[in-house]
Amino acid sequence: MKFIYCPICGGRLEEKYSYDEGGVPYCPIDDIMYFDTPKPCIIVAVVKDNKMLLMLRQNYTFKDSKVLVSGYVSNGEEVEETVLREVKEETGIIAKDPKYLGSYYLKAKEIVMLTFMAKYEAGEIISSEEVDWAGWTNIENAIDEMGEDTIGKSVVKMVLEEIKNVRN
Repeated sequence: MKFIYCPICGGRLEEKYSYDEGGVPYCPIDDIMYFDTPKPCIIVAVVKDNKMLLMLRQNYTFKDSKVLVSGYVSNGEEVEETVLREVKEETGIIAKDPKYLGSYYLKAKEIVMLTFMAKYEAGEIISSEEVDWAGWTNIENAIDEMGEDTIGKSVVKMVLEEIKNVRN
């Protein structure tokens, strides 16, 4: 997000040179530089018994795809806490052992997607209002059910590789 006005005083920002960052929006009144900061978001593949994958349908994201649990990181929250909170909020499932897999940047939405896998710990699926459907899918079939979700597909591929490495 590129700031035009100072979120503290409301004054118009000017450009100020900042070494390797180049020109950065700056408030001379509050003496603060506002660097572009993408919104951090998590996406998590929750695995049950190395065979089943927790998946959702959220028609506001993709009409014809199942997706993985995802959500925004809240201020003051560690990313691993976000993973466990979002799984619980969206599905009622308690997950454990979040493992970081990598990241993606979505330029169109200015989002950094931090990808994880986590293990099922307990609970029955209870979908939140933002979820049109939630359920367990055979992990081997998951990619075929994810039509439009390219990031989700890549996360599932990484999870399948992780499971394969654990078995060997």
